[in-house]
Amino acid sequence: MKAEIARSEILAAAAGMMRQVGYSDMSLRDLATQVNMKAGSLYYHFASKDELVTEVMRIGVEAVEAAVRSGLDEHPSASPQERIMAAVTVHLDTLLKRSDFVSSHIRCYPFVPVPVRERLREVRRSYDQLWLSLIRAYLGPEASTDDVRYLRQVLIGALNGTLEWFNPERDSVTEYARRIETFLLPQKPR
Repeated sequence: MKAEIARSEILAAAAGMMRQVGYSDMSLRDLATQVNMKAGSLYYHFASKDELVTEVMRIGVEAVEAAVRSGLDEHPSASPQERIMAAVTVHLDTLLKRSDFVSSHIRCYPFVPVPVRERLREVRRSYDQLWLSLIRAYLGPEASTDDVRYLRQVLIGALNGTLEWFNPERDSVTEYARRIETFLLPQKPR
């Protein structure tokens, strides 16, 4: 039990540190200090920095996917556009308000070593497939694979880019989601 609590504390502290300073500047020595243990004690829980980072990032993707799926479950009979907008809002809310794990994944993924990215491939693919199915339903069966893929890139880019500029004292998740809908998802004719 004590080991599980320590592991959870390490993961939470690592997620916060990765969100703030990134992968390269996250020091295991600083992390150990933050969780009140010796740097060598971290290796009892994680064999390497990359193992720890992989776990933090996996938790991040799984957390946002679970939140989005739960949000979609609340709107089972909504239109495809309404379902995308529910996913947009939950993704933003999870990213900006609730999870260092999600934020650290987005900020650090381009900078982690290739083996870490490879270990995250399946969990990322699962979340991508969720978005691709939402977008396919919105665009319809006549849409090309490229149209679906490009719209997914635009939407996810617009959502994840908020980490760089969103200010909760100035900006609103709800208002930004509404603007995304206006600019990127025009009402489709019935």
